[in-house]
Amino acid sequence: MIPTLTGSVSPNELGRVLMHEHVFVLNAELMVNYPEMFPQDEMVRRAVAVLGEVGKTGIDTFVDLSVMGTGRNVPVLRRIAEQVDLNILVATGWYTYHEAPVFAQLNGPGRLFDGPDPLAEMFVRDIRDGIGGTGVRAAVLKCSADKYGMTDGVMNIMQAVADAHLETGAPIFTHSDPGNETGPAQLDYLESRGIDLSGVVVGHCGDTDEIDRLRRMADRGAVLGMDRFGLESRLPYEARVRTVVDMCRLGYADRMVIATDSSVFSMNFPDEHRREHLPLWDARAVMPRVVTDLRASGVGDDDIDQMMQRNPARILHGSCR
Repeated sequence: MIPTLTGSVSPNELGRVLMHEHVFVLNAELMVNYPEMFPQDEMVRRAVAVLGEVGKTGIDTFVDLSVMGTGRNVPVLRRIAEQVDLNILVATGWYTYHEAPVFAQLNGPGRLFDGPDPLAEMFVRDIRDGIGGTGVRAAVLKCSADKYGMTDGVMNIMQAVADAHLETGAPIFTHSDPGNETGPAQLDYLESRGIDLSGVVVGHCGDTDEIDRLRRMADRGAVLGMDRFGLESRLPYEARVRTVVDMCRLGYADRMVIATDSSVFSMNFPDEHRREHLPLWDARAVMPRVVTDLRASGVGDDDIDQMMQRNPARILHGSCR
């Protein structure tokens, strides 16, 4: 069974899945020192309203990829999940573009204080036993690499994620930057560890419309996260739709998943900016807008079901424990 915030579900109960989303993107230190920046009760009400609308559009499951480094807060998320008709899955991992947390730089194999990797131990515990004292188990693993490339800190996290995957079988989701070719570099490392790439979702592949680049990753067995619909600053919406259409025509529907990578609230993106400049960057737009436009461009229902139901069920089956 696949763990969610409110229990467990079987793969065939997932329905339509958004595979790379966030309820909140936060900064833990800001929340501790400036709690007025995150009025919890107000934000819970806001999230319940938004996610309720997501569910009404026909989405059944929402994979929240906020991890440590982006303010994951399981007790708050569970309050929300208990009030919406939506399966919400949570992740474990650490989000960084450059440095690993200092304690992880100092502790672990071959480091100043030699011994077991504390991050890998945390990730395994989150998956097997639950996060903190919540009893909520993480369903997936998350790592990231962006404009600085595969730094020592990024590799520190990736090593721990790979170790945890090899011990638990949990699927791996990444944040990548097509402009810096970090997706292929992530696959190179994971493949070098003997990891089956069919259980790896390379995030933000939809930020490029270079079909050959996408095909090279898909041909290695990896799944492409076409997961930033509406983030116009990275690639226009129309180009994102056209790329998915072209990839489906080439037979790659079984190697893509759909999402927006948006959030109900983010400390990184002011609400006013999102409303003015990114109106389509919203999980509520996937079914009525994205799926409608894909269909109008020739993508059949079978391919849509493949990307939104069968691929997620196959990938998340690795979460069954």
